[in-house]
Amino acid sequence: MKTRYMNAIFTKHAINRLYNRNIAQSDAWYTFQHPDGSLPGKTHSSKKFYKNYGDQRIEVVAKQNEKGEWIILSCWAKIKGDGKPIFKQTKPLVERLITFLPRRAWRCWLKCRRR
Repeated sequence: MKTRYMNAIFTKHAINRLYNRNIAQSDAWYTFQHPDGSLPGKTHSSKKFYKNYGDQRIEVVAKQNEKGEWIILSCWAKIKGDGKPIFKQTKPLVERLITFLPRRAWRCWLKCRRR
């Protein structure tokens, strides 16, 4: 995948997201160029563009730099209706450790008591 695609610049983060989520760069670019709608982004001066493809929605976050060029910051896909992502979500490391370590410690304690 290229960092410059047509008239947009894709960040390394956006390219990684496209690759990990099996989204074609051309689909992300088309969503950005011909969106079904747009919303303000979470960061200053960014916009979220979205386009529906059947039961799937692709969303692209982009903003303009000081030269007026559009920078694609991130991209993802969701299944329409339930809003769930179509790619596997992993819990943050801290959350996984909080649930894993007490169970592991409990099992070790039970095992030690049996001896």
